[in-house]
Amino acid sequence: MDKFTGIPFEANRIKAIVFDLDNTLVSSDMNFFWLRDELGCPAGIDLLTFADDIACPNQRADVAQLILDHEMEDARSSYPMPGCASILRYIETQAMHTAIITRNCFEAASTKVQHNNLNISRIISREHFAPKPAPDALNSLADEWQLFPNEILYVGDYLYDLQSAFNANMPSCLVTHGIDKPFEHQASIAVPHLDDLRQLLPNNNKSNNK
Repeated sequence: MDKFTGIPFEANRIKAIVFDLDNTLVSSDMNFFWLRDELGCPAGIDLLTFADDIACPNQRADVAQLILDHEMEDARSSYPMPGCASILRYIETQAMHTAIITRNCFEAASTKVQHNNLNISRIISREHFAPKPAPDALNSLADEWQLFPNEILYVGDYLYDLQSAFNANMPSCLVTHGIDKPFEHQASIAVPHLDDLRQLLPNNNKSNNK
């Protein structure tokens, strides 16, 4: 395995936990292979970049609508991932900052959050900042919360999540779902499920010391 390249994770320094959405907090069954084939997106090109770069306004709008329809269908059939409820309860009891940063559109992301009763009000989608792996959204949260980068942990299940955290100089947690990932070495820490992340975090009982 390649040498670890992520930002060091120091559990006692973490004051905020930020999440990816799809297959991190909730399920996603989006068929990106079908979607890329349907849209004619070449291999090796980011799907959102491909859609944004379409020159014809009408064609670009049709592609955007197809992606939205696919995202909304996925949102309505989603369900919480293992450990989702426990990690969100932990964040609440510790009075920590939290948010979601997703490459989904805001409408689909909000629908997923509501459908699964997630107690997270801060949702950042691709309409707000450049999508991952750009660090813009994470940097904005650090400024908003007045935290140092190493005080924010970003949790996700894919390479873009790890790259986004690294680009923001923040530690990352890869949720593997028990499957070996070729990019696992780029995470600060890797866990099978969110319950396993909970076990790595301290219990400071901040909510009882207000």
